[in-house]
Amino acid sequence: MAVTSEPRAQEGGAAPRHRSATRSLLRLWPYVRPVRVRLFGAAGAAVVASCMGLVIPLVLKWMVDGPVAHRDPGGVWLGGALLLALGTAEAALFGLRRWLVGRPLASVEAAMRADLYRHLQRLPVSFHDRWASGQLLSRATTDLMLLRMFLAFPLTFLVVNGVTILAGFAILLSQEWTLGLVLVIPAVPLVILCSLFETRYAAVARTVQDQTGDLTTVVEEGVLGVRIVKGFGRHRSQARAFRALSEQVRSTELHKARLLATLWALIMTLPELAIGAALVLGTVRVADGDLSAGTLVAFLSTALTLRWPVESLGFLLAMSQDAATATDRYFDVMDAEPATAADRLRAEASREPGQERSSREPGQEREGEGGLRFEGVEFAYPDAPPEEPPVLHGVDLHIRPGETMALVGATGSGKTTLTALVPRLHEVTRGRITLDGRDITALTRDELRALVAVAFEEPTLFSATAGENVLMGAADAGTEELLRALKVAQADFVHALPEGTDTEVGEQGLSLSGGQRQRLALARAVVGGPRFLVLDDPLSALDVHTEALVEAALRRVLASTTALIVAHRPSTVLLADRVALLSGGRITAVGTHQRLLRDSAEYRSLMSGQEAEEGERSP
Repeated sequence: MAVTSEPRAQEGGAAPRHRSATRSLLRLWPYVRPVRVRLFGAAGAAVVASCMGLVIPLVLKWMVDGPVAHRDPGGVWLGGALLLALGTAEAALFGLRRWLVGRPLASVEAAMRADLYRHLQRLPVSFHDRWASGQLLSRATTDLMLLRMFLAFPLTFLVVNGVTILAGFAILLSQEWTLGLVLVIPAVPLVILCSLFETRYAAVARTVQDQTGDLTTVVEEGVLGVRIVKGFGRHRSQARAFRALSEQVRSTELHKARLLATLWALIMTLPELAIGAALVLGTVRVADGDLSAGTLVAFLSTALTLRWPVESLGFLLAMSQDAATATDRYFDVMDAEPATAADRLRAEASREPGQERSSREPGQEREGEGGLRFEGVEFAYPDAPPEEPPVLHGVDLHIRPGETMALVGATGSGKTTLTALVPRLHEVTRGRITLDGRDITALTRDELRALVAVAFEEPTLFSATAGENVLMGAADAGTEELLRALKVAQADFVHALPEGTDTEVGEQGLSLSGGQRQRLALARAVVGGPRFLVLDDPLSALDVHTEALVEAALRRVLASTTALIVAHRPSTVLLADRVALLSGGRITAVGTHQRLLRDSAEYRSLMSGQEAEEGERSP
């Protein structure tokens, strides 16, 4: 297994160079809107709590210049009680803020994750072919966790600290404007530093999140492909590749930490120097009698209260950039167009002059148009170079109602691609496909899935029970349909499993043999009694004896459905009423098995090779 060290997230890969963090984060508003009352309430509670902290220095000023200076114990006790009340109220308001945001933001994260998963199911297969699974997993987990943390803490405190700093400096300037200016002067270099930091940190944050997605992909591939890794003794090379990618992530994380540490050091140093200068200047003025001791105490207390809001700017800006990057990565996927209004518009634009779209209503069909029909179908992968010829071009094929058509062709001729067009796993580039006269693009996804069932050469099972995997083929099927489908697919081995049909088959069904997985996938295809059946070499992993039993049972199913079967073995071809030969991206011959053996040299070559292979495998 090859491991790349470059981010494989998307075409282009890197973060937009001039991306606005604010513009990115505003895209979260539709998800935040339902909880905006509680979120604004939390921000309001935090602002009030923070401003209460600014009242404490004013109470201290009153106490120093009043009860303490006049040796009034009653006033000191009153001031102490007032300070205790302010501190308690401040703590209670911050607790209220946390309570207000906890549950709603967990709901926001859950809603975004659900939308992402739903959108991934609607995206075309070509999208999933381009994107590494680890990149998608990291967006659904790490990135959404970052967004929840941002909405819960940095977003609120960017507002709270901003209000606190403005109010605090207003108090400082009103108390003693000359000392206040000493503290305001460092704000200019801080603003410049934060602007430079934002640009550099954004690029590094995007890089590390993309690299983390790549690392997730490597781990996933290593776990799912552990049998290959062990079987070929590649564990050391895989470990080296993993360490190299881990080192990349570590190096980028350290670079990000150095940027943050530099900014934080400067943000902490400049205010500390300013407070020190204000302390010296204020002490001199108190000694000269130009300033009261209470005013100096209140001034310094207010300045120290503002330390955290100012010093936290670096941390809050860093988390905001991480959140903006996570938002961009999330919407990289959400902005991808489902299949596909755009594809159909492109197909319409590419129609030959005079090739008009049918004016019939979706439910109408012309005589002789029943069954499954391909009309001038052309297909090219969306990311294929413009000069590369299409995989399929000018495919015309009609499978009559109730007929079984075998699709035969050399490896790489486009058989699997052609079958993937029927359930719209890929969208045709030109031409159209109809089911009983209805263009498949005029059908809703639910209607299409109810009409067409599929089974592929590489069976995919889920971490569920054997019965649940089969019943995924029909939402309304019950126990009777399940048992009938298992019988057709010769999957009675399920009953011998520890829990029968309730036995968990493990991730991707790897606890089963290849032939067992293929039979369960076939059972899933036939369980709902579909009107159209598309099978991509569904018996390739079966031994000759089991294959014969499955074919005998499958003939009864095929008698009541319209089927297209990709066939490599002569025994599978014999299930069909007619055979279509796919060559060079076109249907070059259609006829019965015997007729094609007589008239087509290419077909004879394909079948003779398969028959020889069959003979070698026979006992």
